[in-house]
Amino acid sequence: MDREYLLVQGELYLGEPGTDAQAAKIRQGADGWRFNGTAAGYDHVPLPARAGERVRIWAVAAGPSSGTALHVVGAPFDTVYKEGAYMLRTDDPGGAQVLDLAPAQGGFAELVFPEAGTYPVVDHTMRQAEAGAHGLFQVSAP
Repeated sequence: MDREYLLVQGELYLGEPGTDAQAAKIRQGADGWRFNGTAAGYDHVPLPARAGERVRIWAVAAGPSSGTALHVVGAPFDTVYKEGAYMLRTDDPGGAQVLDLAPAQGGFAELVFPEAGTYPVVDHTMRQAEAGAHGLFQVSAP
């Protein structure tokens, strides 16, 4: 690997922890989603890479209630490893668009960015992406 990143996706519940009001929010659904503790944080500080580099993205669906459908727009995965098993390897024909993980599952996906540019990374569950589970890879020339 030329680069490795870890994206821990989790739900966001606003309010004071441990209160009845927050417990009620948990029953109703998350206020937002985030990667590594911050909603849309990688929009402001994109993850760096270079075109042609092999990048591994470790992912954990921390939940506690929702999973993730991790997707990088414009760069398909050529390797997918999920819950202790390879689903796709670089020698296999084809590619994958999404690393799908249920709550509490983990794995990784590998890709090579084809050219310099900005590549969005999102939870392809669009409700979750629009509510914070999105960011950017900033890919420079080799």
